Amino acid sequence: MREYLLTLCITAAVTYLLTGPVRKFAIVAGAMPEIRARDVHREPTPRLGGIAMFFGLCAGLLVADHLTNLSEVFENSNEPRALLSGAAVIWLIGVLDDKFEIDALIKLGGQMIAAGVMVVQGLTILWIPVPGVGTVALTQWQGTLLTVALVVITINAVNFVDGLDGLAAGMVCIAAAAFFMYAYRIWYSYGIEAAAPASLFAVILMGMCLGFLPHNMHPARIFMGDSGSMLIGLVLAAGAISVTGQVDPDLMNLFSGSERNSVHQMVPVYIPLVMPLTIIAIPAADLILAIVRRTWRGQSPFAADRGHLHHRLLEIGHSHSRAVLIMYFFSALIAFGALAYSVNAASMWIVLSVVILSAAGLVLLLLPRFTPRAPRWAEHFVPPRYRRRKAVVSEGEPPVAADEGGDADESGATGAGATGDRVPVAAGVSGVNGATAVGPRSRTR
Repeated sequence: MREYLLTLCITAAVTYLLTGPVRKFAIVAGAMPEIRARDVHREPTPRLGGIAMFFGLCAGLLVADHLTNLSEVFENSNEPRALLSGAAVIWLIGVLDDKFEIDALIKLGGQMIAAGVMVVQGLTILWIPVPGVGTVALTQWQGTLLTVALVVITINAVNFVDGLDGLAAGMVCIAAAAFFMYAYRIWYSYGIEAAAPASLFAVILMGMCLGFLPHNMHPARIFMGDSGSMLIGLVLAAGAISVTGQVDPDLMNLFSGSERNSVHQMVPVYIPLVMPLTIIAIPAADLILAIVRRTWRGQSPFAADRGHLHHRLLEIGHSHSRAVLIMYFFSALIAFGALAYSVNAASMWIVLSVVILSAAGLVLLLLPRFTPRAPRWAEHFVPPRYRRRKAVVSEGEPPVAADEGGDADESGATGAGATGDRVPVAAGVSGVNGATAVGPRSRTR
C-alpha cells in the first residue's frame, strides 16, 4: 500500500507542478477558443490541461516500474505498456482538437485506433461473467469489439460530463478511488496477481485528477480540454477492461456451497461491469434527456443547448461550486454504494444507507438558496460565506442585518446586484479566472 501511495503522490505532484507552465504555453499557442452560447464560463480560458495530466501518467508509470513490488506488474504483464501506447495516441488527438478543433468523426476514429493499439498489446477482454450462465469465453473478434466499444463509450461519457469547472476530474477521481478499493481487494484478499494492473491504473488516475483539480476548480484557470478528458476516460476504461476481462472468476472459488450463496458470492465478479457506469450514469442520463428534449422540440439531437443537468442546477439557483458538489455527491453514492454491495451483497444496511443518503441528496438538490451557518465559536475555522454576517449601518438609513433584510454581500451591499445578479465581464478583463494573461499587459518590468 505504501508503494501505491508513493505512486499517487508522485503522479499528483508532477501533474500539479506542470499545469502552471502548460497554462502559459496554451495562452502563447492560442489554445483559447471563443466563448459559445452554451458555455458557463464568462471569458476565454486556456485548454491543453491534458498535457500536464499525460506527463503525470508517464511519471506514475516510471516510478511504479522502479518500486520493488509494483515492478512485478511490468514484468508479469504487458498491460502498462499497452495503456501508455493507447494513452499517447488519444492524447495527441486531444491536443490537436484543443488547438485546431478537428472533426468529430476524426476524433471517433482516433478513439478506436487508441483502443485497437491496446488490444494488439494484450489489454483486451478475454471473458465476461454473465448472470445465470457463468464465465463466458470470448473469441478474438468478440473481445476486440467489446473492448473498443467500452473504451469509446467511456471516453465520450467523460468528455460529455466535462461542462463545469472541476466536474469531470472530480467525478473520475471518485470513480477511480472506488475502483481502486475494489481491485486492491481482489488482489490482496484473493491473491490474484492479474488484478494488480487495474489497481495501479486506478492509483495513477487518482493522482492525475488530484494534481489537476487545484487549477481547475471554480474559477478555473485552465481547462483539461479533450486532451485531458479523453485521456482520463481511456485510463478509466483500461482499468475496467483489465480487471473484467483478465481476472478469471474461477480463481476466487466463488462457486462453492448452495446456489443462493454462489449467487451472492459472484457479486464481486459483476462489479467491474458496473463500476464504469459510476462515471457514465450521470452523463448517460443527461444524454438521454437531451435527445428527448431536442427531438420533442423538432431540433436535431446533436443541436447544442443549455439544458444539460449542470445548466439546470445553475438555473434553479445553485452556485457553480454547489452544483459541482451535488454531482460529486451522487457520483460517490453510486460508486461506493456499488463497492459496499460487492463486499456484502446480503446486508440490508447497505440498501438502507443508500436510500437515506439519496433522500438527503434530494433535499440538498431542492434547497438551492439554503446556506448553512457555522456557530459563533467555529467561525474562524470556516470560509467567510458560512459565517454570520454583521449588521450594516448606512448614513440616514436604519441598520439592516443580512440574515433578516435580504441577502447582503461580503461588503454589506444589498439589493439586486448583491443577490446574485452578475454583470457580464468582457473577455480580456483582468481579475476573472486568472485571465490577466489575455488582457493588456504592462510593458514595465
